[in-house]
Amino acid sequence: MDGFKKRLNASIQLKLSLTLSLVILVVAVVAGIFSFMAAFDEAHELQDDTLRQVAALFNRQLLQPLRSGDDRPARDIDEESRIVVQRLADGAKATGQLDTGALLPIPATLADGMHTLDLAGEPFHVLVKTTTLGERIAVAQETGVRDEIARDSALRTLMPFLILVPILLLIVANLVRKMFRPIATLSTEIDQRSEQALHPVAEEHLPIEVRPFVVAINRLLNRVDQSMESQRRFVADAAHELRSPLTAMSLQAERLADTPMPEQARERLVTLQRGIERGRNLLDQLLTLAKAQATSDVPQVPISVQGVYRRVLEDLLPLAEAKHIDIGVEGTQDAQVLMSELDLIAIVKNLVDNAIRYTPEGGKVDLSVTVHAGRATLQIKDSGPGIAVDERLRVFDSFYRTLGNNQVGSGLGLAIVKAIAGRIGAEINLGFSNEVTGSGLRICVLIPLKYSGERSTLRTE
Repeated sequence: MDGFKKRLNASIQLKLSLTLSLVILVVAVVAGIFSFMAAFDEAHELQDDTLRQVAALFNRQLLQPLRSGDDRPARDIDEESRIVVQRLADGAKATGQLDTGALLPIPATLADGMHTLDLAGEPFHVLVKTTTLGERIAVAQETGVRDEIARDSALRTLMPFLILVPILLLIVANLVRKMFRPIATLSTEIDQRSEQALHPVAEEHLPIEVRPFVVAINRLLNRVDQSMESQRRFVADAAHELRSPLTAMSLQAERLADTPMPEQARERLVTLQRGIERGRNLLDQLLTLAKAQATSDVPQVPISVQGVYRRVLEDLLPLAEAKHIDIGVEGTQDAQVLMSELDLIAIVKNLVDNAIRYTPEGGKVDLSVTVHAGRATLQIKDSGPGIAVDERLRVFDSFYRTLGNNQVGSGLGLAIVKAIAGRIGAEINLGFSNEVTGSGLRICVLIPLKYSGERSTLRTE
């Protein structure tokens, strides 16, 4: 019950549907009661008119009511209306039970008009009238029969309410759902956007009441876009500015290496050179990340995945040979994807570079590509330690490095891959290359052969 109350307070659609349904039910019940009472009274009025018409018929046609002692039954009763006509003076002579055909014991002292009497244990509605011949007659009808006829007539007036109210409730619920459908569509559209898709939300198809909210969202998106663009520009500018002094320091270190110096000083110089090289690599990756996060139009030129594999292996083969790692491409199947060649090179190069760095000496790194269901699957497997399941989402954060990692790196490789994948609508899956031993890393990048504009997703297995 508490959960329903919380949902009711949180859902405008549910609250509106219940409120409208309650109002319809209350109005229908009140209208039904008034309709029933009005129809019930109207039926009684019609029955009173029937008694008056019967009395008028006897008066105009000079008909004689049944008298006491006649051989015919004392009551001429219609099975549906059950109307009794008799002389008022004969009521004093009435004897026996009513169902045996005896006269009704109606007092002769009754004044002309309508009366409700209890005659021989049964309620009757009696009309007393004096004819033109001077005789007083009584036209009577059982009250129970009158009420039954009036009740049936009144219930028939409720049939439209019983039929139309459920239909109206269904129409209201469906109408409210359709009215809120644009909002649900808007939320789905925004939820499916990538992190870089900060273009304004279209407001033409939305209700007027929702447009101020959408305008506020668009203004917020614009401010966020400007803030992100400012950050990207700052990172790119800072990396460019730092490149020159680091290059100068690298050149000075190389010149210093040619100068005779003690062994201890040379060891420190080697450490300094490694630090400078690491800083230059970090700046290069920062520039690559800034470019990956920037929005750009998708080129309509197909890129060969196998061609990119060959280029990346040519660049990284010396690094793999230094660790005696068996690296190569499995299979000959190729795929053509519509994306920037530089972006595809950045994805493959960062994934292969990570695989080589984290694979121990004498290990193995395999690259492959397959096509299925309109997507190209780029797979990179290695025989390294792999990534624990609870860390697979965090490794895509900038500068995050797994626990116990002593490899040289900046922690930006997977962040760059995620940024590019988010921009092109690709999906990234992480898993173990050897599921039995729970070792090795298998990364699959599912790139749509035709860009769809959907945001990327990360999946762990």
